[in-house]
Amino acid sequence: MGHTATGLARIVNGFGLTRTAKLAILACFLMAAAALGASFVLAPQPAEAQAADHSDTMKRHLGVASCAGSTCHGRSLGDGVPVRQDELQLWQEESSPTGAHSRAYRVLFEPRGKDIIRRLGLNDAGVARDCLGCHAEPGATRLEDAVGCEACHGDAGGWIAGHYTVGATHERNVSQGMTDLVDPQTRAGVCLDCHFGGTAKGQFVHHRIMAAGHPRISFELDLFSTLQQHWNVDADYVERKGRPNALQTWAVGQAEALNRSLSLFEKPGLANDGLFPEFYFFDCHSCHRPIYDGADARAKKVANPYRPIPTGYPPYNDENMIMLAAAVRVLAPDLAGGYDAQVKRFHASMAQGRDAAVVEAARMRAMAKDLSRRFAGSAFTDQQGFAMLDAIASEAVAVRYTDYEGAVQSVMAMDTLLSGLVAQGAVTPAQASSLRLDINRAYASVKEPNSFDPLAFRAALSSAVRAVRGMR
Repeated sequence: MGHTATGLARIVNGFGLTRTAKLAILACFLMAAAALGASFVLAPQPAEAQAADHSDTMKRHLGVASCAGSTCHGRSLGDGVPVRQDELQLWQEESSPTGAHSRAYRVLFEPRGKDIIRRLGLNDAGVARDCLGCHAEPGATRLEDAVGCEACHGDAGGWIAGHYTVGATHERNVSQGMTDLVDPQTRAGVCLDCHFGGTAKGQFVHHRIMAAGHPRISFELDLFSTLQQHWNVDADYVERKGRPNALQTWAVGQAEALNRSLSLFEKPGLANDGLFPEFYFFDCHSCHRPIYDGADARAKKVANPYRPIPTGYPPYNDENMIMLAAAVRVLAPDLAGGYDAQVKRFHASMAQGRDAAVVEAARMRAMAKDLSRRFAGSAFTDQQGFAMLDAIASEAVAVRYTDYEGAVQSVMAMDTLLSGLVAQGAVTPAQASSLRLDINRAYASVKEPNSFDPLAFRAALSSAVRAVRGMR
């Protein structure tokens, strides 16, 4: 029994979007996922070699080939028990985002990657310093393996010999060093290192890299989990690991993304770039707008009551902060007033100087960490899912959709929450399909950043949520 897909992939595959619309939305969130070319093929490793004694490789990186045996994860058909066993093939899939990790190193040497390297003036050492932290994996002996199994599942030296034996459990694998990706906080931390930014070498995409042509950084945990999914949520999976909850994954991902963004902002070495602040932390499209010098020019900015900053100040990128404002109203209503007040204090502090901003960032981050813990322990009922959909389009939250980044996060949230309700049986697939016109309008309103209209977007989002509300 296959897992009902979550996040954007469900909308892309199931709700009738045009191919153009699908690719436009995917492009907002995949780092160079559109870069395709010739793949390399892994030779399956004999099962006998994989069963050898690995006592000398405890806690060591072993590489993709150690997982590629035909009796393990290197089969051509996904019909194995208890796992599919074609995971390596999915990892190398050229026609799907599931293969993006295997292409991560190669894209550095394709036209777009070479242009970025040239514009930045990087030599081989510079590429290793600035790029390989995410386009390859730490400890890898084959850079061509790009982002392989152990980048997400952890160095396999301590657990590879025992994880496929009779009686092996997920808990035992984790105790021997496997990364517990079932835990949404742990999974978010692993993904955020590359897809949002980390402090390890080559894991922070500063504004100069984006100015050279790198896609902007954005993150939504449920979406990224779906695009890389190589497992089936069947009865065996549920018995071993429990049933995933897309609503929980989304909420925890939003809290952890905000926590990560603010933790990076607090680092003195990352927050500034020479005379300038590091623009990575700011809302890209608040500055990247058409500029007109004529007397008849009209400002395109829409007032945001939760950003009390002077006119002309670039706002902090608060896309995850906005989503948490909706989640708090449903999942931690006792914190909603304090959360909104802290959001205002943080934005206001950006006009007061770095010292004040760091103090308020630490307070904001403490709230995000507390919310992440709460969300990770929540069962997320159907009623909470419907209530969060309402909250996303509520007046108190919708007035914050003044820029493109927050709007994209909100339509993705609507998608994820609705699909989570389908997975939980609160909404039938037929009912969800009937909403495709409303959902497509919301997607269409964020298809093109340069023509984004905040007021038109709010109307499209409200229409979609009203349609969902009618099924409650």
